[in-house]
Formats: sequence, structure tokens, C-alpha cells
Amino acid sequence: MAPPKTVDPIELSSRLIDTGVADEQIVRVNNALSEIDDNVAVIEAFSNMVTFGTDDGLVCFDASGPFSGTAVVDSLRGWSTDRINTLLYTHGHVDHVGGSGALAADAAERRQPLPEVVGHDNVVPRFERYNATNGYNLIINRRQFGLGLRRRGVGIAFDDDNFLPSDALWPTRTYATADSLSVGGLDFELHHDKGETDDHTWAWMPSHRAICPGDLVVWVFPNAGNPQKVQRYPLEWAKALRRMDALEPELLIPAHGPPVRGRERIATVLLTLAESLEVLVSQTLDLMNEGASLDEILQSVSLPPEWLERPWMRPVYDEPEFVIRNIWRLYGGWWDLDPANLKPSPKGELAGELVRLGGGAEAFAQRAQELVDEGDLKLACHLIELAVVSDPESVTLHGIRAEIYEARRAAEQSLMSIGIFSAAAAESREVAERPT
Repeated sequence: MAPPKTVDPIELSSRLIDTGVADEQIVRVNNALSEIDDNVAVIEAFSNMVTFGTDDGLVCFDASGPFSGTAVVDSLRGWSTDRINTLLYTHGHVDHVGGSGALAADAAERRQPLPEVVGHDNVVPRFERYNATNGYNLIINRRQFGLGLRRRGVGIAFDDDNFLPSDALWPTRTYATADSLSVGGLDFELHHDKGETDDHTWAWMPSHRAICPGDLVVWVFPNAGNPQKVQRYPLEWAKALRRMDALEPELLIPAHGPPVRGRERIATVLLTLAESLEVLVSQTLDLMNEGASLDEILQSVSLPPEWLERPWMRPVYDEPEFVIRNIWRLYGGWWDLDPANLKPSPKGELAGELVRLGGGAEAFAQRAQELVDEGDLKLACHLIELAVVSDPESVTLHGIRAEIYEARRAAEQSLMSIGIFSAAAAESREVAERPT
């Protein structure tokens, strides 16, 4: 039986933008290659590889991740066996550079030279930071992505002792603010802007009127607030999106999700993403300038719900609430204006005192279960945390904690929230089911 035909990615994006309805999988991880223009192909993977054919070999944007690198190379070679002249990193995240070892292995097998690897100046410091924080990055990415993506053969290299794979190719050419390349008669204009990262490159190919925005467009709400990762830059991100729109592109080929064709469709995507980030920044800064605390801002700043229903803006990875926290961190530091939090007591001591005053850990756990039944999962989590911290060896309390966080996970939409709540549930489930 022949495999089912994959919907053309341009057809998919056109329908999603024109109707405003997300009724099917948008970010597809099938490692399938589609030729979307003359000598232009995109491979839809955990992060896409975008390839331009030239008279002097291929120019590839990103190498996908360590799990998908080999499959991506196989798909590429089904389209072209030309040597890879240049590999351009849109940024140094492992899901974009971790598959580069597969490109190196392919070059060796074909007895072709390694590609020139181009990226922003900050890609190398990022790689160095990954090596310095190797254990931390392994821990947080296991928590963020969990085992679900691993079973599908995508994601981050959970089994490798190195978060940044040891065979990843490091940049051989870097630039500071802008650069230009000409390969085999095709020109590439590279631009640096901060956004999800401080090492981001987006590219303009004038002959195709095409933009490769990297992760500045990812078919979900912008990843500008990730609670476990380093600083993001939402206002700079918005400015980059407006710079792209000013070029009046006809083809947009993001690093996640399907490419977009058509000036009006592209403008719709770029400008609505930019506006959402600008609104969060302006509202947060207005309240900061009035002396509001972080808690007050989190309760006050929001986006219109209908904005988050757009197929390219759904908060299924990051969330506006997390972006607000990152804006606070960027402009105001880590203190939330609660004076007790400036130099707090150890959490265990505070939990013990509160639980003692409140009638014991069991009373807190019972009330937490009642709050779950009442639909207040947020407050339930606070109470069960206090109970467990005050009595960390209690099998009973951990069993209740696991149930509460499993309920919390089921109620969430974003991958980041789901990953953290799933990890909390698994942590307590392990204690609760430990043989006595």
C-alpha cells in the first residue's frame, strides 16, 4: 500500500492563514522534502532544513536536531547529491545544529569537503556555554520535552552525555551585525537581530524574494518567555519581524512549520506576531513605571483571547504569561518587589511553620484535594507543595501531589507547562510507588 500523500506545505499554510482555523497538525515532523520554488526545498523535521540549489553546490539553513539529522540528510540526498557548499545556522539551539554531524558524515562518505559553517558571532559563545552547563541543559530539556518526543524519534539527545553533540560542526565564519554571501550565482543577505536568542540570523534572498526567519517565526506563540532558559528579547524580536515585512517578501520559510507564499499572507503573520510582543512589552513597562509589582503585572497584562486563536499564534509551546516574566527580568531584574522574597527563609522552614499553623500537612493536602474538585488547580499546587516540603518522605503526600500535578498537566496547553507539571507528577509518583 502506498503511503498517504502529504499535504503540500504551501497549500497547508495558505488554508490556515486564509481561514484562520487550525484544524490539523501544523508543525509536522515527517522529515519529508518539498520543493517549493525553483531550486528551493524545505524538509519538515523537528526543526526544518531549508536548502537552496546553486551552480556551486547547496546552501542549507540549519541541520535539524541530533535525532533527525540522519533522516534529514537522507531526504536531502533524494533531491540532490550536490555537495553542501555552505551550512548557515539561524542560531545555535541544539535542534538546529545537533544534526550537523550527519552532514559531516555524509560529506566524508561522498568524499566531499565539509561545508563552510556560517553563523552569528554569539553562536560560538553559546556552544561554549552549553559545554559549561552540560548537566543543567540535559536536566531541563528532559523536563521540558519529556519522553513523548523521544519515543517519536525527535527532539533533544537525551541519551547522549553531551547536550551539544560532540560531532556538531562549529562555525568557521561569523559576523556581527550583517553579512552577505554569494554562492554559485545566488546572493544571501544575513541580518542579526535578537529575539528568542542573542545569536539569531535571518536571511533575505532577493532573487527569490524569500526570507528564512529561523525561529523568529515558528507557527506558535513566540518563544520569548521560556521559564527554564536564558534571557529572551521580545521587543527586539518585534522589530526584526517589522524589518522583514519592510522587504515585502513573497516567500517565508520558517524553521518550524510550513512555508508561506504571498505578500499579504506573510505580512499578516509577521505583523500580528510583532504586535503581540509589542503589546506585552508596552503594557508591562507602563505598569513597571508606575511601581507595580511582578504579581500585580501578571494579574493585569494579557492579550485578547482571539489573538491566541490564530493558527500561527497559539500558545502551545510558550505562553504570554511567561513572556511577561521575561520582560520583567530583562528590564527590572529578578526581585519581584515583595520585600520578604529579597532574602527569604529556607523554603523548608517556611513550609514547616505555615503547615504547623494550618493544622498539619494532612490538612493542607486535604484542602488541596478539595481545591482540585472546586477547579482551583493553581492554589491546590501551592498547598500540596507546602505539605510535601514540610514532610518530604511522606508516601501519602507524594501520592496526592502526583494526582494534583497530573490534573494540572491535563489542564494545560503549552508544552513548557505540560513538561514541568509532568516532571513534578513523575517525581512524586516515584516516591509514592516506592517499595516499602
